[in-house]
Amino acid sequence: MIRVPERSAARDAALREIVLPRAARDGWRVAVAVAPADRLFPGSAVEAIEAWGDLADRMMVEAASADLPGLRLAGRVRRLIEARLAVLAEFAEAERRAVRFLALPGHGRAAARIAARTVEAIWTGAGDRSADFSWYTKRAILGAVWGTTLLYALRRDFAMEPTLAFLDRRLADVGRIGKWRARMRGA
Repeated sequence: MIRVPERSAARDAALREIVLPRAARDGWRVAVAVAPADRLFPGSAVEAIEAWGDLADRMMVEAASADLPGLRLAGRVRRLIEARLAVLAEFAEAERRAVRFLALPGHGRAAARIAARTVEAIWTGAGDRSADFSWYTKRAILGAVWGTTLLYALRRDFAMEPTLAFLDRRLADVGRIGKWRARMRGA
């Protein structure tokens, strides 16, 4: 199980009201140096970015939860990703700077933790309860889909129509893999 960052109403409020707007303007290091963020995120910008990823995951699930009943699993996954993208679009420049910061040497583990938590939040939110080997394969495949979709969205300034078309093509590719695998089993 992937450990979630410390959660509190004060940290969430500081992220929304202080850190995210400041990170969008001045970068994450400067944003966490401002009081009270310096006390709430003493582990530096990486800790704040991890908390932001966790908050965005919770916002995603909350935003999508009303739409999920009645959808098939693939539709629930797509809706959750769409909701996550909408959350990030609201804070596009802070997210862009977070991705750039996490791409720096030494931050790979934090980037992997954030991505793994997001993928887990999507699968859990979609209602996946697998406990066998498919648990790993589902998360690995969705991790690739999520990562490429996020980069596409960043490149397109979170323009939703082309980003969702890109996501739909990736999900269709995944569906073709499943069909191919089923044919191979039968052969």
